[in-house]
Amino acid sequence: MKISVSRQEHFNAAHRLYNPEWSMEKNDLVFGKCNNPNFHGHNYQLIVTLIGETDPTTGYVFDLKLLSDIINENIIKQFDHKNLNLDTAYFKDLNPTAENIVVVIWRILRQLIDSKFELKVKLYETERNFVEYPAH
Repeated sequence: MKISVSRQEHFNAAHRLYNPEWSMEKNDLVFGKCNNPNFHGHNYQLIVTLIGETDPTTGYVFDLKLLSDIINENIIKQFDHKNLNLDTAYFKDLNPTAENIVVVIWRILRQLIDSKFELKVKLYETERNFVEYPAH
């Protein structure tokens, strides 16, 4: 029987949504105030879920302290209080939309967590706007 376990973390980061191939007018039309050349910030809420079988010796699907350590070391330290466009290599050539951020986070974590666990990542950009990868 599969069970899901989740860990919630948060980070604060700035970004700018912008397509360099477009004019400023088109960027403003598509991205609105998110195209601010001086950037803008969010208090992101991150929920990482693992789905798998319970280990009969520990009773855990996955040790949530270990999951927290993995998230903090590999996501929070890289993104918290950073300008995603300028301070991270991930978004040098990738627009840091919530959709792209959640996929980047998923890819980082997927390399670190045994593939026997299904991995889902949900990212809240605001209280009302969130994305989830993979979508099911």
